[in-house]
Amino acid sequence: MKTVQWRKLIFSIFLCQSAGVIGSFFTVSEIPTWYQMLVKPSFYPPRWVFGPVWITLYTFMGISLYRVLMKGSDTQKVRKALYWFGAQLVLNSVWPIIFFGRHDLGAALVAIILLWGLIYLTIRKYYALDRIAAYLLLPYLAWVFFAMYLNYSLWLLNR
Repeated sequence: MKTVQWRKLIFSIFLCQSAGVIGSFFTVSEIPTWYQMLVKPSFYPPRWVFGPVWITLYTFMGISLYRVLMKGSDTQKVRKALYWFGAQLVLNSVWPIIFFGRHDLGAALVAIILLWGLIYLTIRKYYALDRIAAYLLLPYLAWVFFAMYLNYSLWLLNR
């Protein structure tokens, strides 16, 4: 059994949670104002669901990142996997800026489709290195698919 490197684990989780914090700067003030005024689809979940789901997903992402970091960054496979992970994490932070900050539902839809693709690529790269790391990202992939459908529905209903 390998020893947990707590600093790397905490750093990995903190890094991923930071993506959520960045997004929340653009989200929190818009929910009771602009977002409240949008026509929502019938399947829209209660607002309280989003916070706990994202906190859980960012934690899983951090653990997943940690597992791959523990493989070392001396191989091309690990570096590529970390590149794709970083790319999706950046886009994850950018989506709320587009959606909530700019109120651009169409551009946000394009961004979230790209995000889903980057998550999928990350999972494929992670699977070759650490299957558990890849599996930890599957709930994130599923949630972003749901968020993509929600974004699409909001775009259709509010054009």
